[in-house]
Amino acid sequence: MDLSYETDRSLALLLAEIDLSAIPARRRAAFTTRLKANFPALFEHFLNLYGTRYDAYLHLRSLVETLAAHQVRKSHAGLPAEGDQPWYLGEDQVGMAAYVDLFGGDLKGMIDRIPYLESLGVTYLHLMPLYDAPKENSDGGYAVSSYRKVDPRLGKNKDLKALADALHTRGIRLVLDFVFNHTSNEHGWAKAALAGDPRYGQFYFLLDEDEAQAYNATLREIFPTVRRGSFTWNDRLGKWVWTTFNSFQWDLNYSNPDVFVSVVGEMLHLVAMGADVLRLDALAFVWKELGTVCESLPKAHTVIQTFNLCLRIAAPHVHFKSEAIVHPDQVNAYIGLDECEISYNPLMMALMWESLATRRAELLSASLERSFSIPDGTVWVNYIRCHDDIGWTWDDAISQRLGIDGGDHRSFLNRFYTGRFEGSFAEGVPFQENPSTGDCRVCGTLASLAGVERAAKAGNALLLDHALRRVKLLNGIMLSMPGLPLLYQGDDLGAFNDPSYLDAPGKAEDSRWVHRKALTETDFDTAADPGTPQGRIAADLAEMIALRKAHGVFGGTEFRLLRPDSPHVFAFLRQRGPERLLVLANFSEHGLPLDLDLAEILGTTKFRDLLDTETALGPVLSGLAPYALHWFHAAG
Repeated sequence: MDLSYETDRSLALLLAEIDLSAIPARRRAAFTTRLKANFPALFEHFLNLYGTRYDAYLHLRSLVETLAAHQVRKSHAGLPAEGDQPWYLGEDQVGMAAYVDLFGGDLKGMIDRIPYLESLGVTYLHLMPLYDAPKENSDGGYAVSSYRKVDPRLGKNKDLKALADALHTRGIRLVLDFVFNHTSNEHGWAKAALAGDPRYGQFYFLLDEDEAQAYNATLREIFPTVRRGSFTWNDRLGKWVWTTFNSFQWDLNYSNPDVFVSVVGEMLHLVAMGADVLRLDALAFVWKELGTVCESLPKAHTVIQTFNLCLRIAAPHVHFKSEAIVHPDQVNAYIGLDECEISYNPLMMALMWESLATRRAELLSASLERSFSIPDGTVWVNYIRCHDDIGWTWDDAISQRLGIDGGDHRSFLNRFYTGRFEGSFAEGVPFQENPSTGDCRVCGTLASLAGVERAAKAGNALLLDHALRRVKLLNGIMLSMPGLPLLYQGDDLGAFNDPSYLDAPGKAEDSRWVHRKALTETDFDTAADPGTPQGRIAADLAEMIALRKAHGVFGGTEFRLLRPDSPHVFAFLRQRGPERLLVLANFSEHGLPLDLDLAEILGTTKFRDLLDTETALGPVLSGLAPYALHWFHAAG
């Protein structure tokens, strides 16, 4: 088949059949130009996914109609124009992730928090799921009952739009979750399927016993301590429902083009509400094939690439952020201008914590050397903590070369960060612990995991100083590595773990709530007091953010890992134009001898430490203080 002929023919038919007259003339012309430019790739991908369907063309027409309908709506404005590079590569960008109810109370309260975000320097606000969801247990909002209705406890749709407008006016971009692998069992599509509607029955995987068992044979269990398998029996349907994550989260069937087109409509609704970035939740699981693990399959990438093309046509200012908590090689596979331009960096997050526990940076350096490089024009989201747990992700082949047994090392890290290893400074909580194997993941706030909570309770000044230096070390690496730094709510305030979740219905079994603390005015006031540990954390962070924004070398992607003689030191060099930046971090609580020719590395004797402008510097650095962090900067 001559694909180019079929592409041209299909586009001509679509433009003849679809009424675009409701779109204002200038916007219609721009939309048509983008459609023509991106249609060949869209047609090829759609054919790859659904070309064997007799009704593929009808669904393609419905898709283009959906994209066109979005053009009728007024697009949001107010953000600064982009320069020569994508905004997310700028040194001026700093993100924060927050729950609406825990950070601002409700959507109107979030508007009242904007001055704080501005003062801190936040330009990118990721709000955790705020959609209508089951009341008893919604997996933290990731079981969506309606993408088009805000959770009534947080406000109304108009409140979300007002918040988005207020953020844009202040130059802050809004990030919303796009939960597209599954819906809750209370979603309208699921209810229709339960009522016997044949159309919506095909939106999900409703399987007989033999079919479910055949799929289950090659699937891994995501939460084995909660339930076994990936399917839930439904008495009303007399079928097994595919539920990868929870019994109340029904996986969508993307082999059905009706699902794809319908989900695009939900996606564009989120854009219309003001989203500038959409976080793709659980993207590795969206395509299923019998006899496979049903994770990161080739057509999962095709689905995401097709979503990306839909954005390029309907809303080119919007970008995707990948949430792929899988093997590092698979994480990188989702990153690209044609897929996800922005991606979480779970590898760096996990291995910074690994380095703190071991006091050694070798695994961190070796892993980033292998996996940090990504395509031009894309960016890592660098973070220390998030709403989720810490899973010890790295390539075991790399750790093996360093003499580290992956399984044993993960066991050690779990014991260390849950306070079960002698000498541990951490106050972490296990998540999804398997009592028979001891396997688990770890939860806790930045301050509690880094030892601030334990040292403060003990009243030990030296241990507290070490803990505060650990927090500054992690924040400093996050802010200086190439990428978009992302803070998690409360970590900017030095908040400790919140054990009150143990008494809350629907939360007691999910230890991730230990770091999902409802922030109060007391938390903000304590962080504003320089005499408190929280005040020192907040002051250190504010200083480093201001320095990042003031120096262009923190933008862009230029980066080179260095290997100092000490295994305890993490080091890298950045350059942008005439500026150079050498970052050194000592992951040990001991002072280290070092013989490092700073002048040779920076190419000049005229440099200074941005984090310590008072100390005179010579061309050679002879040692590092405990948990030392240096930003050696040369202007040119």
